Amino acid sequence: MSESPFLSPACPAPAAAGGAIELAHGGGGRLPHGLIEGLFRPALATAPEDFTHDGATLEIDPRGARLAFTTDSYVVRPLFFPGGDIGSLAVNGTVNDLAMCGAEPRYLSVGLVIEEGFSIEALSRVIDSMRDAAHAASVRIVTGDTKVVEWGKGDGVYVNTSGVGLIRARRPVAPQHVRPGDAAILSGDIGRHGIAILAARESLGFESEITSDCAPLAGAVLGLLEAGVEPHCMRDLTRGGLATGLIEIAQAANVAIHLDQAAILVSDAVRGACEILGLDPLYVANEGRFVVLVPADHASRAVAVMRRFDERAAVIGHVEAARRSSGVHLSTIGGSRELDMLSGEQLPRIC
Repeated sequence: MSESPFLSPACPAPAAAGGAIELAHGGGGRLPHGLIEGLFRPALATAPEDFTHDGATLEIDPRGARLAFTTDSYVVRPLFFPGGDIGSLAVNGTVNDLAMCGAEPRYLSVGLVIEEGFSIEALSRVIDSMRDAAHAASVRIVTGDTKVVEWGKGDGVYVNTSGVGLIRARRPVAPQHVRPGDAAILSGDIGRHGIAILAARESLGFESEITSDCAPLAGAVLGLLEAGVEPHCMRDLTRGGLATGLIEIAQAANVAIHLDQAAILVSDAVRGACEILGLDPLYVANEGRFVVLVPADHASRAVAVMRRFDERAAVIGHVEAARRSSGVHLSTIGGSRELDMLSGEQLPRIC
């Protein structure tokens, strides 16, 4: 652990300002797609696969040892919400990005940007939550840093977490490896995190409280690998939700993904909230859900494994060769429609 990793009431860290760019594409801090493609990729990418996945794969050993590496920043408002808080969100978000690379998460770093005057009691709650989430995910927080900014400049606390994991997948897991014929499997219901955040922020009094699905996904992913399932690609469905995640995959792989709307589970509470608020649950953020694309003959085995972690896991679609252009198509009772990439952020400050 680096010097003074956490703020002490008797010895505050010196004020400073700083920032970070998320070099891997994914995670809850995913920037608008056009900004990544138009600015970050041309300037910073050094390989075709850069910025297309939730983390980077690092070849560090001539004998074949591989690491996954990712980083993410969390600026959620409110800091505490039904089902979680910024501390558990920061740990689970980075753990999940590593898992989506086919890795076993091992180590995390933590950077805190704390606003002057922020409650020590609230900060203790955040730190305790991070400790508990790390324990539940079987990862160690091994280094960290704090910076304090002026009152009114930091919105309480911002958190950055970076993570390292050991890649357990035998073959690369990335969008470019998706193939026609693959099955798309969703790990559970969708939309709860984004609606939980929005309801807490705006004090919306829905009849049934909606809780975030914030949770670690590494157990399910490692279960797939141990069962011999070959994931071609995995994506945790954070900012932009299921639709955005699959559109990004389809474009990177130059394929068409066809979804069955009836197979995509949305709880009655989330569906009702989305109807009231004018939101499409396909685009609402999740923090404990992922989609995996596997060869068709691995699909039943994958679903069986995933249902050990959530009985609602199901096949929701399949991959075909792109006839005219890559994209995602949703089959409904009355026909089908193509899903569009959102041009901006639908629900800001949800992670």
